[in-house]
Amino acid sequence: MTGAVPGALTGPVLSDIQIGGDPLASPHLLPPARRHPATVAEFAGLAHAIAADRGSWAPLVRYDPVSRWYHRLRTGPGYEVWLLSWLPGQGTGAHDHGPSSGVLTVLEGGLTEHSGTARRVLGAGAQRVVAPGRAHEVVNDALVPAVSLHIYFPGLTEMPMHAGARGDAAVLSGVPVCRAATGTGRGSGGRAVGRA
Repeated sequence: MTGAVPGALTGPVLSDIQIGGDPLASPHLLPPARRHPATVAEFAGLAHAIAADRGSWAPLVRYDPVSRWYHRLRTGPGYEVWLLSWLPGQGTGAHDHGPSSGVLTVLEGGLTEHSGTARRVLGAGAQRVVAPGRAHEVVNDALVPAVSLHIYFPGLTEMPMHAGARGDAAVLSGVPVCRAATGTGRGSGGRAVGRA
């Protein structure tokens, strides 16, 4: 007996690609490319891309001596992109973003993020990811204005304020998000009713 299996085909063994062709060579067999970000890494990449396109955001920046200024740059399915400016001393107060995740990117100047006992100084180009329900406070502790980009997914629907400074866990109240018809606006006297 030679080891051959009765009824088996003989000849060269072919691979799947040799039999059916390369599936990557047929675009109709590939899954469709996503048009919008869907992962934290993709949202962080979107923030970097927007930051690099200074001409798309720099002419829009305004500064408000009373409170942080903000402008909605764009929306997509399940997310929003906001541009904020911060004069020295302006901040959010301790808050979280409810069920939304966020990506904060500093475009100009510097911001300080406080979360629990942690303090992070974020210079231009720095990026932070904020998990849903994670309390933090962001403030411009510098002597120069700052500009930041914020992406929320899903879009921001609430921003509960927290007792005390520096991200204490006790929630004071659910503060509704301020939605100006034009997509621009400002908070009220240092209370975070806008974006952070």
